[in-house]
Formats: sequence, C-alpha cells, structure tokens
Amino acid sequence: MAKIGFIGLGIMGAHMARNLIKGGHSLSVSGKHSVPDDLRATAHVAADSAAVAQVSDIIVVMVPDTPDVANALFADDGVAKGLSAGKLVIDMSSISPLETQQFAKQINALGCDYLDAPVSGGEVGAREATLTIMVGGPQQAFDKAKPLFELMGKNISLIGDNGAGQTCKVANQIIVALNIEAVAEALLFAARSGADPERVRRALMGGFASSRILEVHGERMTKRTFNPGFRIELHQKDLNLALDGARKLGIALPHTASAQQLFSVCAANGGKAWDHSAMIRALEIMAHFDIAEPASAQPSAA
Repeated sequence: MAKIGFIGLGIMGAHMARNLIKGGHSLSVSGKHSVPDDLRATAHVAADSAAVAQVSDIIVVMVPDTPDVANALFADDGVAKGLSAGKLVIDMSSISPLETQQFAKQINALGCDYLDAPVSGGEVGAREATLTIMVGGPQQAFDKAKPLFELMGKNISLIGDNGAGQTCKVANQIIVALNIEAVAEALLFAARSGADPERVRRALMGGFASSRILEVHGERMTKRTFNPGFRIELHQKDLNLALDGARKLGIALPHTASAQQLFSVCAANGGKAWDHSAMIRALEIMAHFDIAEPASAQPSAA
C-alpha cells in the first residue's frame, strides 16, 4: 500500500482519487481546497499541499493549466516545500511540454523523480478507470508508478523523457478537436439537407467513418447533452499549446487553428463551460440552423 498525496479534486481528479482508494492505497489531500464529502471521509485531509507532500511517498497533481501546476508545486505552501529525497511527483494535468521540462528539473534538484502523465478519456474515463495515460520521464519512475496508473487507466504508455507525455497529449487534443469538427460539419450538412442527424449518425457507425467521437460526441450533438465531460475552455487551452508550439517549431497547423476559432465562437456565445462536443453550436450559429429542430421549422436557404 502506497502513501499517495493527491492535489486537484476536480471533475476528473476526484474520480481518479477514488479509484486509488479503491485500489487499497491511503490518500492525503489538501484541506485548503474543495474536497468532496466522500473523499473527506475516506482520505487524510492535510493543511495544504506542502503538508500533503510531507506525509506522502507519491504525489499526484491534476489541475487545469500550466500556471496551476506551477502554483501547486512551487507556491510557499506548495508540494516542493514538503518533499524529501526519494519521493515521486506525478503531474497528470495537461500543460506546456517546455514548462514541464523545467518543472522536472526543479523537482529533480530536490532529489525526487518527476513524471508528466497527462490523460485522455474525460470524466467517463476517469470514473470508470479507462483513461489513456501518456507518460514522460525515467523508466524506473514509470515502473514505480505503473501499478497506480493501472488503477486509473487502461492504455498506459511511456513515450520518452520528461515533456514527451505532454507532447503526446497535445497531439491527442489536435486529433480529438479535428474529429469533433468533422462530425459536427457532417451532422450539420445532413440535418440541413433534411435528413435525421441521429439516424445518419447511427448509419455511419457501421461504416468506415465510425469513430469514438462519432459514437459519443455525435450522440451528444443530436441529443443536446452539452453538460461538460471536458470543457471547451480546457480544450482551447490545449489547442493554444499546440499552436504556440507550432509557431516555435516553424510549422503550420491550419485545421487546428480553425477548430480553435470554432471553440472561440462558442466561448463568445457563453459556451466556454460547455462540453467540447458543443463545437457544433458554432457551426449552427454561423449557418442560422439548429440540427435539433426539423428543417421545416427553420429559415429557408436564400
């Protein structure tokens, strides 16, 4: 049984923490931040992140963005203040690969190992322990952490050195965003042509166009279930990492940029907290057409 500290009990982090407890590990969390009632009853609640690190052998961080990780690790009451040599810090947030490399060097200087291990799979994957986990860092640290990863996910890969996990996650987010855009455009086209978009979606699931995005997010689009599993504002953050990295590398990512613009349309219309499948709302706004309504009830084409 490992002594694990967990920083970041949000939509996904809380489920991940619960799965670690179910796996028989003891968990410490920071009382300085919100703690769900069930975890407050089953975990040790420490005063702050430094205190969590002091009583833990492995510290997991799962927060929204690069500045949040920096604060969780290096604030006056952050994880680094409570570390001693031989401990392991695992950042499972989705953040900048370049900043990750710097964070790893700072933690290594304290005599501790560091893994970047961002995840994909959303709230459902976190709850059902089916996350894809993309890891960067040394082999020995990965081997130490792998039994914990197996309690939270299914597809677990060591990609390379520190920062490689985050690079893989950015690539994942490019693919997911462009697939959401493709499904949204297809369903808008079908609905505007007079076809039932849900029947079209189900038919396409039997052909070469079938995908997890079409299955899950296509259904969200037709059923209008845009309560967040993964918020648009978080996907915007990830695509910003991709586009910023592309500028530094001197490469073009034109369709990543178009997906980001569609997310921006949603955010400008009050949708930054919508699920990222709600990208279709941007296309609907531009088309003056809602796929949830029959074509006969909407404005006719000019």
